Amino acid sequence: MPSSWKESGLRWYWVVVLVFVADQLSKQWVLANFDLRESINLLPFFNFTYVRNYGAAFSFLNDAGGWQRWLFTLVAVGFSTLLTVWLRKQPKGLWRLNLAYTLVIGGALGNLIDRLQHGFVVDFLDFYWKTSHFPAFNIADSAICVGAGLIILDSFISERKPNGEDVAKG
Repeated sequence: MPSSWKESGLRWYWVVVLVFVADQLSKQWVLANFDLRESINLLPFFNFTYVRNYGAAFSFLNDAGGWQRWLFTLVAVGFSTLLTVWLRKQPKGLWRLNLAYTLVIGGALGNLIDRLQHGFVVDFLDFYWKTSHFPAFNIADSAICVGAGLIILDSFISERKPNGEDVAKG
């Protein structure tokens, strides 16, 4: 384990702050400028559309009656805590994994604040093709997905030396 936080993955925590601030500012802008379900077409395949998500990704458990708010709150707190502990134990040089963990934490905390403050998550990025719409999402969701993808990628392309450094598989 690195001797100080400066030598650990915690040095990457600025990414958490960046994701969190970008997510919250974008959601505040949507709340201040859009009515629920109001939509502005920006591109032939993309709208800003304000929707409320009471569930999780892809509106999973959206209509579950309210208990899911607390379940997803516990999941966000639990994963954020676990990933922060892991960051503390990792060397700062594991850039891919440190970036991945901080993206997930930033996204989880962004959506956590929505759940605690509003009882729902503000979603507004609406991609579609003709009449088929992908479920709306937000910056926090994007960060979580990119972070999860990097974790998966890292599991395939990295090996660790005993000192924690990455070694390309090959």
